[in-house]
Amino acid sequence: MLTYIQRLLIFLLAINVLGYILVVLKEKIYLKNNLIIIDNKHVTPQHLEKADMKEFVLDGSRVKSGDEVKIITNAKDKFVGILIGAIKKEKAILMVTHDNEIKQLDIDNILKFKVISKYGRFFNF
Repeated sequence: MLTYIQRLLIFLLAINVLGYILVVLKEKIYLKNNLIIIDNKHVTPQHLEKADMKEFVLDGSRVKSGDEVKIITNAKDKFVGILIGAIKKEKAILMVTHDNEIKQLDIDNILKFKVISKYGRFFNF
């Protein structure tokens, strides 16, 4: 009985790893065609047009739209979500959190900035 459960768990692990690889390969194909998919119904075309910079450097990290980031502000607020882009005139970044909130954060108010995962990459180092 235990060997059957073990085989099932190994099979499920293999399917999980294969699914992850296929998703990352799909993202790489989209990146090759200069297309980034942000699968969120709360992000509107107006948000995408408002963010005029899709790739930029922030705190020494080169980030793009679609990257998952963690931001801590000067007021000790923590935001984790997907980066939409930057607004150059307002010196702000636009992101959608995991709670489906669109946040516009001033760059001057960011205390810590960390890239959790990059769009279309297997590993982040």
